[in-house]
Parts: sequence; C-alpha cells; structure tokens
Amino acid sequence: MSFSGVNGTGQRRPTMKEVAARAGVALKTVSRVVNEEPNVSPELTAKVQAAIKDLNYTPNESARMLRRGKTGTIAVVIRDIGDPFFASLGRAVELWARSSGSVVMIGLTDEDPEREKDVCLEFVARRPDALIMAPIGETQEYLAPHVDAGMAVVTIDRPAHGIEADAVLADNAGGIDQAIDHLVRQGHRRIAYLGDDERIFTARERVVAYRAAMARHRIDVDEDLVHLSEPTTEGIGITLSAVLDRSEPATALLSANNMTTAEVLRGLAGRRDRVALVSFDDLALGDLLSPGLTAVAQSADVMARTAIQLMTERLPEPHRPGRTVRVPVKLTIRGSGEIPPA
Repeated sequence: MSFSGVNGTGQRRPTMKEVAARAGVALKTVSRVVNEEPNVSPELTAKVQAAIKDLNYTPNESARMLRRGKTGTIAVVIRDIGDPFFASLGRAVELWARSSGSVVMIGLTDEDPEREKDVCLEFVARRPDALIMAPIGETQEYLAPHVDAGMAVVTIDRPAHGIEADAVLADNAGGIDQAIDHLVRQGHRRIAYLGDDERIFTARERVVAYRAAMARHRIDVDEDLVHLSEPTTEGIGITLSAVLDRSEPATALLSANNMTTAEVLRGLAGRRDRVALVSFDDLALGDLLSPGLTAVAQSADVMARTAIQLMTERLPEPHRPGRTVRVPVKLTIRGSGEIPPA
C-alpha cells in the first residue's frame, strides 16, 4: 500500500514546491502548468515540464479532481455479478473508465431493495461524479439530495422513481413481438409464457407484450399456460408439468429471462417432450446446445455504451429533464424455436 508522500518503491514523492525550485519559477506557475491553465508562457511551461521529468513528479490526481468539482469516480450498482448480462455491463463501464482516467466502484444489491439503498448511499458518500444503477426498490427518492447537488444518475434495465434520471431500457415489447411472431410462423398457437414476478418492471412489460402479441394474432390466451414466479429449479419443474402434462399441452414455451431459461433447460433435460423454446435473453453457451437456443438477445455492451453516453451528456447539465433510450433487441435463430407443433 502506498501512503501520501511515498511512492510504490518506498521513496518520498517530490512535491510541487520542489518542482518550482528546480525550474526556478513561482509555485503558482507550476500549479498552472500541472492543471493545464492558460496564461503561462511557452518558455516557463517548458522549464516546469523539464523539472517534472527530472524529478519524476506525479500530480495528486484526487486533489486536482476535487479542485475542479469532480472526483473522477463512477459508481455502478447492479443486481448480480454472476448474471452474464450484468457481468458484461460492469466490464464495459470498467473499460470506458480505464480509457478516460476514471475509477469505478461496483456494488451488488442481490435483488434486495434495502441492500440497494445501503450500497447507493455508501457510494454517494464518496462523492462520485455519476451513478449507473439497475434499480430494485420501488423508489430511489433517497438519492434526491445528491441528484439535486449535481450527481448524474443513469439507470439501466429498469427506470428510477422519485428522482430525475436518465434510463437505458431494452425494447421489451419489441423482443416479445419477435418471439411470438416467430413461433406463430412455425405453426404454434398453444404458447406457454414463463416469466418473473409481475411486480418487476421488465417482467411486467414482457407479459403485457405477450398478451398483446397473442391478441394481434387472434389467439386466445389460456391463463393456465401463463406462469409468473421466481425461477427456481423446483418451481420451474412444477410449471413444466403444469403446461406439458395436460390433455392439450403447450407446443411452445416462451421463457422471459435468462435465469428462467436456464431452469427450463434443466427441467426439459429429464423429459421426453418435443416442444419449441424461445428465450428472452441469450445464454453464453446457447449455441452449443442441441438444438441451439433460439433467443431474443439484448446487448449489454450497447446498453452500457448508451448509459455512458447519457452520463457524459448529463454531467455538464445535471438538472436537465431525464431521457429514456430504448435499445433494440434481436432474435437469433438456432433451432429450439423452430421445432414444429407435434
């Protein structure tokens, strides 16, 4: 660990005062050169830069940032680093920060609203320039004083409530439309929908889109084929029995998120049913399955880049109205969604 005034080799760091003495200029002149301020002659700038090189002087970046009203820190609060989507999101933000000279703090909420609040407040106490978060709680009003003070907030996957923030959301309705249209083209009409709790924003948008898409194709929704619950191995096993072990079983399954899809695949592995499957969210090894997984893919990289763009636009205008950007999704056809009705 390096302490103030000591570099990583145990040697004392040179000070700005020593740079001024070596260059034969005033301390204020060194400060202006280091902070890239105007009104310093080329001759004096050259002297200071030569002294900096001779002494191997490194400016205190934290102090520079604070003087400019910035900390060079971005806070990222996501639900689960084990989820491939959020792992990709965290990596994309980290790569941007690395290229821009910023530092990233990443915290996990584990789908717990109280944990979300605790992590966010712990991070904002460190005065980050911006917070990128995947909200869990019903409101993020606890961040209002910090937003009012100029901190930029961008949410991803779900919108914020109670604060002015930008949001990057997947085109949930468009993705469900693509999935249903594709299954109907394969001849399916008994399409089971397996999704998450409707209280979750994305789950609610997707099941509403499912009902609308079925109505558009003039297919009556059999409510016994609609199951909304937490994706556990036991729960999905019961759901598969409910939709497949009946006199008129589902001929196709639409799984509304990657966690549900993983449990559906586990459940189907022990069965002999020949049933079509389309997933909203791709899986990392979906192309290696047999048949390959047909999936509506949302790009974490594109969503992260969009969030970063909104963040950089909001930093100089922290009090502008919030913007919502919908990121397109794409149906990837690999085989599981092309199984015809029995």
